[in-house]
Amino acid sequence: MAAHKVVITMNNRPPSDITLDVIKNAGIDVQYVSCDTEDQVITAARDADVLLVGTVPHTTRKVLEALPKLKMVGRSGVGVDSVDLAAATELGIAVTNTPGINTSEVADHAMAMLLSTTRQIPELREATKDWAWSDRPREVNALRNKLRRIAGNTVGIYGLGNIGRAFASRVRGFGPGRIIACDPYVPQTSADLYGVQLVDFDTLLRESDFITVHAPATAETNHAFNIESFRKMKPTAVFINCARGPLVDEAGLQQALETGVIYAAGIDVTEIEPLDAESPLLKIPNLTITPHFAGASDVTTAEGSKRWGENAVNVLTGKPLHGLGNPDVVKVIAVKRSQGDKRWDGVPDPVTNRGF
Repeated sequence: MAAHKVVITMNNRPPSDITLDVIKNAGIDVQYVSCDTEDQVITAARDADVLLVGTVPHTTRKVLEALPKLKMVGRSGVGVDSVDLAAATELGIAVTNTPGINTSEVADHAMAMLLSTTRQIPELREATKDWAWSDRPREVNALRNKLRRIAGNTVGIYGLGNIGRAFASRVRGFGPGRIIACDPYVPQTSADLYGVQLVDFDTLLRESDFITVHAPATAETNHAFNIESFRKMKPTAVFINCARGPLVDEAGLQQALETGVIYAAGIDVTEIEPLDAESPLLKIPNLTITPHFAGASDVTTAEGSKRWGENAVNVLTGKPLHGLGNPDVVKVIAVKRSQGDKRWDGVPDPVTNRGF
């Protein structure tokens, strides 16, 4: 095991000691190199068996093809959209994740964004701290007229996976008239368990008073929410995205908010992260933005760091992985082994019977 090497290339923050200790305690060499470009990743991971990455820079085909020893690319969290899955599978490289660790946090964050918007919490807080309650009562009373209720209204969910279902469970307590969802991969029998009616995308847009997004970033969902989509929504609609930035055409969202096509929005993700300080999105008063922190908490930080490191160890020792984003790779590896490919020599095939 000592001959194996794990390289971590996140560019936005160093890895947790929890991750490092899990790998070191297994007797595996681990190195952290902050990388901003694909070429930097290639240089840092030239002799790596496992590459642990963040969202950026993307792990592209160029990166994967340049790393002949690489057996696994590991992402923390559920998203694997920053990794070229097709290229990884073709090359016989496993792509892992740690699903399920932040379901509660993301659902809570989406609910908090919706409540913050409908109850005007940031605006009321600032007005009160600026003495408007006592000195400028008309200013405060103007905010009173913007307060909304969830009860009796229609809540729409785009993507009824684990997080979408968790959001449905939370919002039910606020008494919406209906909860509807668009997800072609979920049967109505499953949606029934959460009090959700499945509808097509146009119906979701047309009938929802509030829409929250919890779908993965795929070719199918890319820019699903664009100016045409927003124009189908109610002018009083509130739009929340705590999923992935590429699901939303940001120019379309900007236009929709600035021209009153929709009432307000809250987003935790953007197409390019971190969001540029000069982005016009930061100047839109009816848009709340948080810095891709929806999945964060004291619990997810510790457990996610642990599972991230465990995937690196487990893939090299034949133990169950916490998540495999490209399960077809197992067959590819078997075929490549039979053809004399040396990438996985001395290492078991990825174990897919996940133990969580």
